[in-house]
Amino acid sequence: MLRRAAGLSAAALISAPEAELGQAAARVEAFARRREAGEPLSRIEGRREFYGRDFQLTPDVLDPRADTETLIEAALAAFAPRAAAPLRVLDFGLGSGAILATLLCEWPAAVGVGVDLSPAAAATARANLDLLGLESRARVRVGRWGEGLAGLFDVIVSNPPYIRTGDLAGLAREVAAHDPLLALDGGEDGLDAYRALAPEIARLLAPGGRFFLEIGQGQGDDVAALLVAVGLRVDLRRRDLSGVERVIGGSAGLRHTVRDA
Repeated sequence: MLRRAAGLSAAALISAPEAELGQAAARVEAFARRREAGEPLSRIEGRREFYGRDFQLTPDVLDPRADTETLIEAALAAFAPRAAAPLRVLDFGLGSGAILATLLCEWPAAVGVGVDLSPAAAATARANLDLLGLESRARVRVGRWGEGLAGLFDVIVSNPPYIRTGDLAGLAREVAAHDPLLALDGGEDGLDAYRALAPEIARLLAPGGRFFLEIGQGQGDDVAALLVAVGLRVDLRRRDLSGVERVIGGSAGLRHTVRDA
């Protein structure tokens, strides 16, 4: 926090720890007071690093976290043989644009569409895509899930809201007070978004395409059942670095599910 507030490098802080802060002292104090009140440093700074790239962060979007990089890694591994192909990517619940932008950066011939219900979130995503030079390869739509979308996509991804409504009050204050409710509240059982997404994925997934969804702890079996019920195949269930099952994935086709530790 000291480094970021004062604009210091790690080397400068180590080599001259006794140096006076000067005009930066007021900024350091302001940062400290906001952090003491429970505001995450990423919110104070207005930026978050995700998969090695910086993204603007506004109050209108979910703060992208390291757990979600599990989804990125799953998608990159699955499409490694096709990384140079002109893939079509669809991101439901675009938020900051971190997922879509990362995949487009990693797949230089890919194009993408991102959908978000919040106009303010869509504006943040557009800004982040533009900053990464992706404006010609990405389209941002404001709307509810797949409404109005046509065509087929090779990759469908989403980090939808999946917190049970009754659990929202018990979240850490860094989350409850600063992440938008729209990006958190998954309904009474946390599965409302998956119920809406399952038929849209089945409708929009191209032959040979794959989907990757972030899930909450303990939701794997329930989400898999919703996907299989609309004819999708679930063949990937990946854990994050904490050992929590975090991503579920698959394709169109046979009703079959396996676990991937």
